[in-house]
Amino acid sequence: MMARRARLLGAATTTAAVLTVSLSGCVTVNGEAAVIPAVSKGEAQKVLKEFTAKSNKANRDYDARLNTTIETGALGAIDQAGLISRKKVSPEGAKDYEPLKLSDARFLIPKQAGWPKFFVADTRSNRSESARWVFVFQRDGADADWKASYLSAMAPEEFPEFATDKKGHVKAVPTGGGSRLSVEPDELSKAYTRYLQDGSGDFADGTHTSERRAVRERTQKREGVRTEYADQEARPPQYATFGLRTKDGGAMVFFASHHHTKETYAKGHQPPVKNPLVKALMTGTPKQAVTYIRVSEQVVTVPPAKEGGDITFLNQIDGLTSAKGE
Repeated sequence: MMARRARLLGAATTTAAVLTVSLSGCVTVNGEAAVIPAVSKGEAQKVLKEFTAKSNKANRDYDARLNTTIETGALGAIDQAGLISRKKVSPEGAKDYEPLKLSDARFLIPKQAGWPKFFVADTRSNRSESARWVFVFQRDGADADWKASYLSAMAPEEFPEFATDKKGHVKAVPTGGGSRLSVEPDELSKAYTRYLQDGSGDFADGTHTSERRAVRERTQKREGVRTEYADQEARPPQYATFGLRTKDGGAMVFFASHHHTKETYAKGHQPPVKNPLVKALMTGTPKQAVTYIRVSEQVVTVPPAKEGGDITFLNQIDGLTSAKGE
């Protein structure tokens, strides 16, 4: 789990009445009802800078509590579990930690009313030469802080073209109906977890769809161990879904999901749990079985309803958040 994420553990609103500027962005008088930019570019840059500084400290010290001040949702769940497990294994922290550096930021800022508000930061990272790091920052209220809830790694050529207004603001896709997409954004988590269970739904073949189902089918045939999978949708408000309209009428959407894998071993065989980071997150004693619980964050492109077509994965990151031995 930790190897797969590699170095990915690093990882507002404007009107004339600006009251404060910090990681929480600007408090506005009419942020609840007025359709206004979620944040200014200058404020977004400050949010990203403060995020980077606190992220580096949290990852150097394995400080999950500090991480809660800058991350939430799926990204927060994954990173905080990782920091907790690493702190248990190495209480002294990561003395050789290389600070994360984010540069060349492009901010995708929609106009919105109500909460949560969000914006996307597309950045260059010193962790990857070929992929851009893409963060979604959300803010849940006028007095709330901006926190990163999604992180994806994408090659520049993978980005779709976004629909923008005359002032260059991207367009947020509504949740709860009226998106004009083949699948509503807030239904994507349910649709994806159903697909993993029975193969139904219009998802393009690939690593996180058809290949993932094929891997599951093979593991279920292993001798001496029974493997069971359970997938559950991730629901708001803890796991909000965010989407940006693309020029073709579709959208690029960020959403989360939950995945449980239970391995039950034949009598006389104890589950081989050797990874100390996994052991640090485990409750119970794995005498005969162990259940691994993961949170997954992903970004996909969804076609417009009038044209149909497949939902295509651009990136997925998942992380172990807990384990249970039986």
